Amino acid sequence: MAGAPDQRQPGPAAGEQLQQPQVSCQVFPERLAQGNPQQGFFSSFITHNQKCQQMLLKTVETNPYVKLLLDAMKHSGCAVNKERHFSCEDCNGNVSGGFDASTSQIVLCQNNIRNQAHMSRVVTHELIHAFDHCRAHVHWFTNVRHLACSEVRAANLSGDCSLVNEIFRLRFGLKQHHQTCVRDRAILSILAVRNISKEVAEKAVDEVFESCFNDHEPFGRIPHNEKYARYAHRDFQNRDRYYSNI
Repeated sequence: MAGAPDQRQPGPAAGEQLQQPQVSCQVFPERLAQGNPQQGFFSSFITHNQKCQQMLLKTVETNPYVKLLLDAMKHSGCAVNKERHFSCEDCNGNVSGGFDASTSQIVLCQNNIRNQAHMSRVVTHELIHAFDHCRAHVHWFTNVRHLACSEVRAANLSGDCSLVNEIFRLRFGLKQHHQTCVRDRAILSILAVRNISKEVAEKAVDEVFESCFNDHEPFGRIPHNEKYARYAHRDFQNRDRYYSNI
């Protein structure tokens, strides 16, 4: 997750059901209470949902970050199905999307995702959480350090802290600014979905930051823009071909 207006909730990877104790959740309270996607005012307008679906389709088919993550998920045995594992719907507040643990879906907030670039960042961010869950035993709800690690990775690898995005936020030009952005957004993400103090969130992020910031899988590098993401995708495909021939 990242802080407002890009709040997202991590959870189980697509295709899996993770049995976890119920915890306080500030992102999708209606979904957790009802067990169904919330239908808001704009959801009655089919064109609103169609726009979300069209942006999602374009992201899945063309965005190099997403294409690499989908390949990596499939390679790890957690293939993602667009119809099953993504849901466009209305969300409360300024939430952009998240993982719904009860349905193993990436929720895309059709009333808050502003444009194609925003859609791509949200999908990329959530797929990083899904990839982390697929490859490791992540205890999202019981171990804040696990959550912090995935949030650090998502902020670092999804483009959330790209130079362009930081310029739009009027935050740039500082020494080691990328690291500072990743740390700050990881903390904001944790606070958005967990009822804990800022001090606890900061401590968790600081404890895992070095190792998780330097974990670049499945990209192999920090993809600062789509050009680097395309290179990373090419390298991943070549690596996959190499291992398949061993």
